[in-house]
Amino acid sequence: MAGVTCQEGDENQNQKNATNPSECDDSNKEEKNNRKVNEPQSNGQVSETETVEDEQTHTDEKTKEKTPETTEEPKDKNVVFVQDVGFTIKIQPPGTDPFELQVSSMELVQELHQVLMDREDTCHRTCFSIQLDGTVLDKFCELKTIENLKEGSLVKVVEDPYTMREARHHLRHIRDLLKSVDPSDAYNGEEFFSLSFLNTVTAGDIMTDKKRGKPDSVDCTPPDYIMPDSKDRPLLPLHPGLKDQWGPKCIKVLTYSGWNPPPAHRKLKGDLMYLYVVTLEDKKYHITASPMGFFVNQSTEDEFNFKPASPKHLAHALVDLLCQISPAFKRNFASLLKKRTQKHPFERVATPYQVYSWIAPHLDHCVDYMRASDAFANRIGYEEQIPGQTRDWNEELQTTRELPRQTLPERLIRERAIFKSHSDFVSAAIKGAMAVIDGNVMPINPGEESKMQMFIWSNIFFSLGFDVKDHYKEFGGDAAAYTAPASDLLGVRAYANLDPEGLYTLGTVLVDYRGYRVTAQSIIPGILEREQEQSVVYGSVDFGKTIVTCQTYEDLLKKTAAQLKIKPHKVLNSEDEEITLLSSVDCKGIIGNDKRYYILDLLRTFPADINFLPGAANEIEFNPELKKLGFPLQHKHNLVCLRQELMEAFLEQKYIEFIQIAAYEFQQLRQKKQDKKDDKDKTDEDLKSIERISKIMNDDDSSSQLIEPHKIIQALDPDGQSEETTKNIISKAAKKVGSRSEAGFDVRFNPDVFQPIVRHANPEGDEVRRDKNLIKEASEFLVFQVIPNFISECLTHASSPIDGFTLVEAMHARGINLRYLGKIVDMLDKYPQLSYLQSISVAEMLCRSAKHLFQKHMHSVEPMSVSAAVSHFLNCFLSSFVNPHAQIVADEFQSKNAKRKSKKRSKEGFLGRNHDNEWVLETPKSLWKALQEDLKSHFDFTLECESVDSTVDLFHVQKISVLRSFCMKVGIQVLLRDYNMDNKLKQAFAEEDIVNMFPIVKHNHTKATDAYQFFTSGQTKIQQGNIREGYELINEALNLLNSVYGAMHPEIAACLRLLARLSYVFGDYAEALSLQQRAVLMSERVLGIDHPNTITEYAHLALYCFANNQISSSLRLLYRARYLALLCHGELHPEIALFDSNIGLILHAVGEYDLALKFLEKALSLNKEFYGVKTLKVAMAYHLMARVLSCQGDFRQALQHEKECFAIYKDQLGEDSERTKESSECLKHLTQQAVFLQKKMNEITKGEKNVYLPPLQIATPAMNTILDTLNMINGIELVHFVQLSPNAVAKLRNEILKNKTTQIKDTDQQMKQIDDIVTKEEIKGDGDVNKDDCSRMEVSPDKDGTLTTNSCTALPNGISHPLPINNTIELD
Repeated sequence: MAGVTCQEGDENQNQKNATNPSECDDSNKEEKNNRKVNEPQSNGQVSETETVEDEQTHTDEKTKEKTPETTEEPKDKNVVFVQDVGFTIKIQPPGTDPFELQVSSMELVQELHQVLMDREDTCHRTCFSIQLDGTVLDKFCELKTIENLKEGSLVKVVEDPYTMREARHHLRHIRDLLKSVDPSDAYNGEEFFSLSFLNTVTAGDIMTDKKRGKPDSVDCTPPDYIMPDSKDRPLLPLHPGLKDQWGPKCIKVLTYSGWNPPPAHRKLKGDLMYLYVVTLEDKKYHITASPMGFFVNQSTEDEFNFKPASPKHLAHALVDLLCQISPAFKRNFASLLKKRTQKHPFERVATPYQVYSWIAPHLDHCVDYMRASDAFANRIGYEEQIPGQTRDWNEELQTTRELPRQTLPERLIRERAIFKSHSDFVSAAIKGAMAVIDGNVMPINPGEESKMQMFIWSNIFFSLGFDVKDHYKEFGGDAAAYTAPASDLLGVRAYANLDPEGLYTLGTVLVDYRGYRVTAQSIIPGILEREQEQSVVYGSVDFGKTIVTCQTYEDLLKKTAAQLKIKPHKVLNSEDEEITLLSSVDCKGIIGNDKRYYILDLLRTFPADINFLPGAANEIEFNPELKKLGFPLQHKHNLVCLRQELMEAFLEQKYIEFIQIAAYEFQQLRQKKQDKKDDKDKTDEDLKSIERISKIMNDDDSSSQLIEPHKIIQALDPDGQSEETTKNIISKAAKKVGSRSEAGFDVRFNPDVFQPIVRHANPEGDEVRRDKNLIKEASEFLVFQVIPNFISECLTHASSPIDGFTLVEAMHARGINLRYLGKIVDMLDKYPQLSYLQSISVAEMLCRSAKHLFQKHMHSVEPMSVSAAVSHFLNCFLSSFVNPHAQIVADEFQSKNAKRKSKKRSKEGFLGRNHDNEWVLETPKSLWKALQEDLKSHFDFTLECESVDSTVDLFHVQKISVLRSFCMKVGIQVLLRDYNMDNKLKQAFAEEDIVNMFPIVKHNHTKATDAYQFFTSGQTKIQQGNIREGYELINEALNLLNSVYGAMHPEIAACLRLLARLSYVFGDYAEALSLQQRAVLMSERVLGIDHPNTITEYAHLALYCFANNQISSSLRLLYRARYLALLCHGELHPEIALFDSNIGLILHAVGEYDLALKFLEKALSLNKEFYGVKTLKVAMAYHLMARVLSCQGDFRQALQHEKECFAIYKDQLGEDSERTKESSECLKHLTQQAVFLQKKMNEITKGEKNVYLPPLQIATPAMNTILDTLNMINGIELVHFVQLSPNAVAKLRNEILKNKTTQIKDTDQQMKQIDDIVTKEEIKGDGDVNKDDCSRMEVSPDKDGTLTTNSCTALPNGISHPLPINNTIELD
């Protein structure tokens, strides 16, 4: 899409550049860096780009319907054809030889600046211009607009004079270079750096040439801690190679001099600022920054002397000057740059959001004066680029959403701007929230109680998660006040995803930090100048007593109400006036001074969950089956709502019910009218009618909007003979499913029913009763269908959560609230094969309840005791030591007088918290008793255990997994060391083990809509067998994601993973390896080094490494994946069985039979436990063990295992199956070997002469055979192309002509397609395959649930594939 441009889009971008050059400069730098990382340059080819209309032809009809904006106006009005030309230019930096660079005509000159600042030989320069034939090139112009710039042109880099701003920017850039390989920022959670250990695990970059060939020796010895049945879970290997992470030290001190600012007379001479430097040789220098560059002056700490020192050194770049005055700097800086360039670009690019590590090593705190100045400088957002200004976040967020979005280029510019503004807002909100909790921000209402205080920082409004003025007293007090912001964020997300025009939501970020919840919101213009009661023109500010409305808001909310399925309903205010609402009564509409219409307080956007509202039992009769399960339950608060995902699934179910009722009624009517017709005619008509109805049901958008009546009428009665009767049938069906319209399907929910504070216009009427019944049905649907379906998916291994994060993700995706987790655990008691899921679920509940207690625990902690309080809580929660003691801060810093005065002072301290040290009194017994109470009140789960050890024994929960999950939930960073939490004689955690506390952030993630549509369309094409088109669509989605998000984003990692898998299926192993390496690096950077997705990425990369003959790297990656999985959930998990099968098979390939047997035995045991003893996975495990045993010469055991394999294959697949036949042949071979060996042994035993035991002929398995088996156990089969002989072609041609005569209309075209098959070469996995040659790929699940990509043959159009296509390759 780089070649698609829009005239209006270019103008908008230029306007943005002109209005805010600093921001654009930074944005362009990032975009250049992103593009250089992700998009390869064209090789001098000229390719005419496609228009937006051509792009849309790649998507199916469903995708087109989802983007009406692109079809309302002719696209050729806004889109012009351009040519994206790739060519090579020469760049001449000052003082070095010129070099060649491939560029694109679509690039900006600014992107060339970023390339130069990233190259090893020019990275130390910042203040320069790029000139062509003596003319300075504008930074923000595209290369295609520059005259005389062509292939081979020489572009010169010319040093520019410094200004104060350029000098400061240059100094900061040098400082960043000096710490570019230092992981301190990643551990501290600063500057958007994060950890990555892939290249450490693989002992270098796997894409370098030196690792291409087969190594002479393979080190395949696994560490002891990942061996099967090992109970050791060390933490030190989580961060491998720490000693090599730090680069060489180049300089001791580099900071601003105390002689700043220059005196007036020196300013007139051009002095910009002064620097102070201490070299590694302990020499001290004072340096002057001037417009011409940097030089050493004669100043000392005691005397100011601006004169240049002797010998005179003047250098335009500070690095050049330091290299002249310090040989150690020159040597170490060269070494640092070399190490920096060895890093993959993805290891250096900043992430869009800060990623924090829950564990960190001890870091030496070195002197850094610039860091110190930054810490105390008021840096807000882009203030360092725009001095004296703060950003108006609300104006930015709303203005970006108002950008044009008619064409694809406009939407890309808009979504990129939205994402950039939103990510900057999130970063500023995190800084502000931490400053609020740290006590560094003054409240705007200092006279109020501390819990009621509010704050403004950087044009962001901050409030605490407490019940202010008893607003939530009737809903659960502080528990409701804590939950309300999260529910409000879900509402904001729902409205923001609709992206309505004219209706605005606030930028909202939730930050949990040090036990406090802080809500950060953008500020509506003018809201602080008047009372809220005066500002609200729609909704209620006092929970339904005073309700107002506005016609403009009603018109705006009609569209969103239809999309969110909110029913218009009438309520009464305090004066008994009827008010029509199109949202919940809590929703407020405020018109800002900017004349925008804002909605806020969206916490009740979705209907209530009556299963946790005991009061609902007085208004409606509960299902007896629900009562048996204990519903309705009393929750901590009454702000319990159903999730949007559940509402969508429920409406889909209601729509199917609506169609079924209509079809049944119409069939009954037809049966009465057509009694004279025979049964065959009636059956044919019924089938045709059902097919037409199914076509409507397959429309994804059909349940999201009011179904047009004529479509259903046409489907049921295409002849139009009984139109009136058909309308009656539709009306009857609509009434039965609760549709508010008799003309079609339009089911909506009233979010204000079951709210005692709301008075409906006719509370006893049929309409309110139907509204209550509908919500009752939705709650029953959740318990009786959604939750059992989720358990069924886990039973079939369609879903296998790895840890609590993936469990929560899977539940939320299906619309299941976490408060149902206790019920799910009780249901799992019936399924022993899901014991791993029960363990993960119990651990998740424990961590969440512990989080609730931790928040209360931290409210009574004074600032000097934070680390002691946290370590004490961890000891009480996870340590087996029964009597942990708290480490209270020593009193030696206080004088006796101060101690006496402190007793007289109020105990109220930081943020008004009572520092009475209640946390010191916490014991393991009291904590676990409180845990039991919280588990019962929040999850309705009864925990019989009274200690951590009994819980571990009962539910097989790992302490290390609970520690990891808990730290990530509450924001604790512990010291990287091994913790013995089972020691009953010593507490596990000390005060020094608490390294840091980091914020937990929730916000609305912006989406790249067009990229998502391309991605889903690509998946659909793959499902249909059109792999080439699917690959192109997925690749186009990757380009669009890069345009919107930049270089690093989780969605880009998912896209890379799928492209890597497709490349591997095509047989392009090198491309698969390259793509998957990027996916792993990105997953580590943006998700975390031990995130479940990262574990999956490691496993995929291991397979691709093996296919590229990098066996040692493959084993290291699998060892790493198994280790991370052990930390997440332990050995009892289906994923461990898959990892062990892979490890065992590769160890078998390199001849390590003893090690291979240990892993394969564990895989067999786990497969039996989780899949059943008679499944295909178990059969494969038996077969793999038989192969290893036969290589060891143990033919008796090998024969026994192969017999088990053969029995399962015969029972599951039949005697004619290929796998059964292969197993039978293997049995014959093993039997012969066993008989021969036994015969020789008997002869030796009898003492016969000239009889000896021949050496075992053990053939090392071929790598192709091992790779085929790896593909099989991982659910992959490559796409093969079959080369047919002339006789086979003739035979196929005759069969087609004989059997397909009635189906083939154009015989010549068919013959041509058949002839095309002959030209295709058969590929057996050598990687030489053309993606364009593949026409179909079949994806189907095995009987044991494994997703398999079956091999297929390219067939002519019109000839059906021999196997049905029924599943899609989905992202793992």
